[in-house]
Amino acid sequence: MTRAERRHLRNGLLFAAPWLVGLGTFLAFPILSSLYLSFCDYSTLQPPVWIGLQNYRDLMGDTVFHKSLSNTFIFAAMALPAGLVTALFLAILLNSGVRGLPIFRTLFYLPCLVPAVASAMLWLWVFNGQYGILNYALSGVLDPLNSLINSLLSSLGSDARVHLAPPTWLSDPNWSKPALAIMSVWGVGGTMIVYLAGLQDVPAELYEAAEIDGAGWWRKLFHVTIPCLSPVIYFTLIIGLINVMQFFTAAYIMGGGPMGGTAGMPARSTLFYAIYLWGQALEWLHMGYACAMAWILFMIVVILTLIAHGTARRRITYLG
Repeated sequence: MTRAERRHLRNGLLFAAPWLVGLGTFLAFPILSSLYLSFCDYSTLQPPVWIGLQNYRDLMGDTVFHKSLSNTFIFAAMALPAGLVTALFLAILLNSGVRGLPIFRTLFYLPCLVPAVASAMLWLWVFNGQYGILNYALSGVLDPLNSLINSLLSSLGSDARVHLAPPTWLSDPNWSKPALAIMSVWGVGGTMIVYLAGLQDVPAELYEAAEIDGAGWWRKLFHVTIPCLSPVIYFTLIIGLINVMQFFTAAYIMGGGPMGGTAGMPARSTLFYAIYLWGQALEWLHMGYACAMAWILFMIVVILTLIAHGTARRRITYLG
């Protein structure tokens, strides 16, 4: 290397040094430490003791671990597709040139600015089985429907009666995860903005060519808009997948609080993976066990990402 090249290398390393030190101290070191601790019996109060794969063996036989994992997968299967489809639908609507577009964009994005704890407390009242506004609205629809059905049954000479009632949501194990999935859709404003930015890059001449060929709105959507937006959809899919697998704050607040209390109520139906990991690490001080859970979660996310990549890479269209 010449003297000038050595000087440029030295200056570059000096400028990058703060970032490199921060990366090594606050990211790389904790990650590598957690990998080591996952093979140890470590309570944070005593020095770690090497136990090999025992933490991973214990996890395979932990029924609560399997419950938290299944809850997370079920929630992800509901929340992720619903969030992506809703965000795409809203972005397409807001990209259609409606009047007052900045106002609508702001209104749809506002939920993303609400603190997660405040949002969870708000939705606790929305999903209240007795006094919630959602059940109040559903009762206004179901009560006349019950009357209509029962009148028809009476006219047919049947003594049977129908009583359709709103679900109790967070008090019912069958409805608690759908309730949280509905709540998660409320915060799709950030994804919607990403889709809006992607829609701006779709060439107008493609729509014009489709219209000349006689394509209607649906054909333009499936043959022009979605293919051109596929890289953005793929990006939001991966980010959304990572987020739903780490779902924590709303479930922690709405599902009963600390692990030592009634977390995951009712019947552990809202005990998600991140909550169980948090409880093992910070309540029960099983830090080695929690590190093993963290690395299993990492491997699950990597596998799901590879599956998504292998499935979607042939369906992604890159313009230009």
